[in-house]
Amino acid sequence: MNTTGTGTIDRPATRDPQKQDSTMTPSFTDTPAPANSGANERRQNRTREMQLIPEALARAHIHQRLSEAETERRALRLAAARRMQRRAERVSLRARRALAMAVMQ
Repeated sequence: MNTTGTGTIDRPATRDPQKQDSTMTPSFTDTPAPANSGANERRQNRTREMQLIPEALARAHIHQRLSEAETERRALRLAAARRMQRRAERVSLRARRALAMAVMQ
């Protein structure tokens, strides 16, 4: 296994020793934090955000599926309500006819 450097988004690792940046070699000594620690923090935040992308996508997908299910449930309830309304109207007409027949006799 080659451990010449893992590389980052800004500086990807390369296998060619001549093309490697001298700052890419890993140092295992206790060195103080570099002056541009803000850049490292931004890079770390970017990496963390990239790791959270699948979770965000899954959350958006679940939200979309839930809204689709709610829309479908609403449509089914509306269709059932219309069926019941038509049935009630037919029963009302039957009752009206039966009353009219009873009055006529």
